[in-house]
Amino acid sequence: MSGRIRVEKEGAIGWIVFDHPERRNAISRAMWDAIPAATEELARDPDVRVGILRGEGDVAFVSGADISDFQEQRSGDGAMAYEERNASAFQALAEFPKPLIAMIHGFCVGGGLALVIHADLRLAADDGTFAVPAGRLGLGYPAGSLRALVRLVGPAIAKDLFFTARRFGSEEALRLGLLNEVVAKPQLEARTREIAGRIAENAPLTLRAAKRVIEDYGRDPDQRDPDAVHAAIRDCFVSEDYQEGIRAFLEKRAPRFQGR
Repeated sequence: MSGRIRVEKEGAIGWIVFDHPERRNAISRAMWDAIPAATEELARDPDVRVGILRGEGDVAFVSGADISDFQEQRSGDGAMAYEERNASAFQALAEFPKPLIAMIHGFCVGGGLALVIHADLRLAADDGTFAVPAGRLGLGYPAGSLRALVRLVGPAIAKDLFFTARRFGSEEALRLGLLNEVVAKPQLEARTREIAGRIAENAPLTLRAAKRVIEDYGRDPDQRDPDAVHAAIRDCFVSEDYQEGIRAFLEKRAPRFQGR
């Protein structure tokens, strides 16, 4: 089996599930190819307010790229084509317009770590195992993912993790700035759902604009798009949700946002 990407929807929450448990959810070529379509499906669904990434089973989030693909597909002339597939998947996650949470347990190694650093929030169980083992395989790591790692932990820590290829646990990942929160494994899904539910209660256009502004700020100056940022903020003020937020505040009730 080559594994698959599953999309599940539960009200305002959309799940992207890495389903390859017999190989610790290692990402096969077919799975890399399926990630952009999965993010697009959730992005286009107006009922989905927040996305969550998770791994199938009890052992791993994602243990990396499926090494069984390497000899045939990630070598010689095919190596760069394989990397372009990876890059498309990472870009799809980075450009997902709604809040995106990574719910991490067990192994989150190599390509798994590269996936979660493109999420907005990262929650992990206390059994998390992290590593960037590219140096043990001799492969070239995607530049975009290295930049994303540097933005999270800074260049000195990124060099340490990349140069040593060492493994480290959830508590260290939290201290380094890779994670937002660590919880006991039995509590991980409930805590993730709690945070996702809280996010889903807020105005979607406001969250989209905030994400756009924060992401734009992290880009190189020549890659920033102030016009798009301004438009995203303006859309909030001319929206029905803005009027609903004011009414709800004055009427002392919870707002009912529609995302328009």
